[in-house]
Amino acid sequence: MKLHFYKYQGTGNDFIMIDNRTMLFPKNDVTLINKLCDRRFGIGADGLILLEPSENHDFTMVYFNADGNEGSMCGNGGRCLVAFAKQLKVIENKTIFDAVDGLHYATIENEIVSLKMIDIDNIEVTNTYSFLNTGSPHHISFCNNLKDLNVKKIGAQIRYGAPYFETGTNVNFVEQVSENAFKVRTYERGVEDETLACGTGVTAVAIAAHKTKKTNSTKIQLEVLGGNLEVSFENEGNLYTNIFLKGPAESVFEGNTII
Repeated sequence: MKLHFYKYQGTGNDFIMIDNRTMLFPKNDVTLINKLCDRRFGIGADGLILLEPSENHDFTMVYFNADGNEGSMCGNGGRCLVAFAKQLKVIENKTIFDAVDGLHYATIENEIVSLKMIDIDNIEVTNTYSFLNTGSPHHISFCNNLKDLNVKKIGAQIRYGAPYFETGTNVNFVEQVSENAFKVRTYERGVEDETLACGTGVTAVAIAAHKTKKTNSTKIQLEVLGGNLEVSFENEGNLYTNIFLKGPAESVFEGNTII
């Protein structure tokens, strides 16, 4: 079977995009998806995303981690999928689509996608870290020596350790740059390595920074290895609403492969 694919990236998070409106892609084939995402034996990507039909909205997002297993919400993947949907002429400049964590509203203009994330009302704060779920689970540690950290080693230890164990978590290391700007490096479960960016991760970082009073701003600038993202939100008490993840989403190439 010949598979036509597209490659997109958002601040260095790269994804294989497949138009699966025919529902023919073998999405239960974990080995195949893992191989397609392999950077030596396949196309290479942090994940694979299917654009599928939706009964009531513009399309459905189905996301797979690079290990081949279906994953939780991916923020940068969602932004890239919006750009892909525009390329396919499924949408014009705005959309509402289905994802594993519910409905998402998004707009796109000049390759900049602004994606509405789920509301947050449960944030765990300890003396050494914060934890919250922004569509995917995120552990957040603030530090002062971000560039010197062995993110893969320390991230893996936290990802598999207490209290997360087999379920695991994504792990974010954060250094404050100014009142409303932070640098972020992320270890992603499912990729099992550091990635150049993580959309749900920077969303979690922005909310955790506000919750722990490291910033009073409701518009946060986040520098990741692959570029820059912005997270804005509204806050009342423990509730964070109208959370938007904003940044570039770009087409890289398209091609065919045999599966």
